[in-house]
Amino acid sequence: MRSPRFAAFVAIVFWGVSFVATKAVLREVSPVTIIFSRFAIGALVLLAIVRTLPPRHAWPQLALMGFVGVFIHQMLQSYALTMTTATNTGWLIGLTPVWSAVIAAIAVRERFNAGKIAGLAIGFAGAMLVVTKGDFSAAVFGRPSTFGDLLILISTFNWAIYSVLGHATIRELGPRRATSGAMLFGALMLAPFFVAQRGWRELPALSGPGWLALLFLAVGCSALGYLFWYGALETIEVSRVAALLYLEPLVTFAAAALLLGERVSGLVIVGGLLVLAGVLIAQYAPVPVSTPVASEEST
Repeated sequence: MRSPRFAAFVAIVFWGVSFVATKAVLREVSPVTIIFSRFAIGALVLLAIVRTLPPRHAWPQLALMGFVGVFIHQMLQSYALTMTTATNTGWLIGLTPVWSAVIAAIAVRERFNAGKIAGLAIGFAGAMLVVTKGDFSAAVFGRPSTFGDLLILISTFNWAIYSVLGHATIRELGPRRATSGAMLFGALMLAPFFVAQRGWRELPALSGPGWLALLFLAVGCSALGYLFWYGALETIEVSRVAALLYLEPLVTFAAAALLLGERVSGLVIVGGLLVLAGVLIAQYAPVPVSTPVASEEST
């Protein structure tokens, strides 16, 4: 695409709709079948575009990325979507940058000021409102939807870990080769489960819309989405592109209402908006200025 900003926006739309598409396909096939098929096709499309395999010395790290970023991450989200709504998933995914900030604080001892702490608190308060829907009794934890929401929350922390694990490899190999390699290893790890469940028997039963949704996930979200996103990052400042991520929950909310007919309470919407507000505050809170003495002590 000639416009990098538009390419990044298209990637966000793809990823926002991905939860809706996954929810739709899960009505017809099992989670393992959809995840394996999605990432096997996506990896092959990316490799065909990149036209080169990652070097062998990078395979162990790519395998780890595939395990964390594809196998674990997608298992968590797909099984969660059998219990919770695409709308809830979209709102809760917005917490991912919060976990990234927490990991940065632990790993590189990044200082937290009052603004970041307030943002974290607001974001988690919003997440709890989305999960509980305003019901804070013990009974809420017995609902399948609550367990699904908790799996989504775990997946947000898992993705933050993936981002840290894959940072050095992506810088060394480039995002396209690293992503295609991680996807391929993730698909290979899913293959035994696909075979054990005889997932190939489910695919012929997919309806026309089911196949369209699956191909959208594989080609649009897993292949083209990453190409568009990283292509934009090569020409635009990271902060400007990353700001578009805050549109993803809104895209999911709109797509779930239009395509799945999902209806949510006002409390869930308020909780989702609190998540976004908290993340924005945490992300853009001014960094505290240290005195020379404090800087020396911190190092």
